[in-house]
Amino acid sequence: MAITSSAKKAFRAAKKKRVFNLRRKSTIESQIKEFRRMVASKNKVEAQKLLPSLYRALDKAAKTNYIKNNTASRLKSRAANALVKISK
Repeated sequence: MAITSSAKKAFRAAKKKRVFNLRRKSTIESQIKEFRRMVASKNKVEAQKLLPSLYRALDKAAKTNYIKNNTASRLKSRAANALVKISK
């Protein structure tokens, strides 16, 4: 357990940040899972509707440094390419 006052404060901050990070993680995972499900079922219209919300979740995660910028870009690129593949 934390002993110094600064360590106690850091512990409190980490507990708060953990809640935000878990919420961000579940949002990203659910968005990706739902998008992949639509792509797998070749449901182009629904996948196109999900793409902006997936982008939004990834951009917010990158902005808050939950994931790195390049990771967000890579995931967005792969999602867009998957959508193009089922469009053909």
